[in-house]
Amino acid sequence: MNIKRELLATFALLGSLLSVTPATADDPAATPPHSMEKESTRELHEGELARSRQRMRGRQRLLSSLWAFASLNYLYCDVVGLMDSNMLRQYERGEVDGFVINENFLLGATILLQVPLSMVFLSTVLPPRASRIANITAGALMTAVQTATLFAGKPTKYYAFSSGVEIATTGFITIYALLYMKPPRWTPLVEPQPGGLTLKAGFRF
Repeated sequence: MNIKRELLATFALLGSLLSVTPATADDPAATPPHSMEKESTRELHEGELARSRQRMRGRQRLLSSLWAFASLNYLYCDVVGLMDSNMLRQYERGEVDGFVINENFLLGATILLQVPLSMVFLSTVLPPRASRIANITAGALMTAVQTATLFAGKPTKYYAFSSGVEIATTGFITIYALLYMKPPRWTPLVEPQPGGLTLKAGFRF
């Protein structure tokens, strides 16, 4: 009788053990809480980084468009000058408001115009940090040069108007790149670990 009772107890114990399903790696209940929190924090951090990069690329495209606008104004102002009979006579003489229009002068003007033209391309292809530096430098240079031309002789009305538009555009480019093209700052990233919390630095280009 005791043997029968012991056998029944043994079978009951084995049955209870077999009814317990071991936890697997795919079972969410088997995943430690700290691992789930770590994964959630990382996904949130990566999403914020992706949005920041997208905003930065949008700002680079805006700067490229502004450089295209400024370049067209430079070119059209020169074209309009050819329609001015007074300016055209000075061009034919090779001297405009005391400046000798020779090969070296034209070479310098051509090199200078490459600055805004190249920035149409460089604003988008350069990394954000390099694009910021290039836009600030080129914008400040073109703003200073165009402002100086207004004091060289007596500018015509159309030249003064075009210069005002060009100076406003390149000045805006300089300030915009200075204020809004800053690379993302280092931010703390806290990741839960079995032994506590781990503080990491992240969020940069």
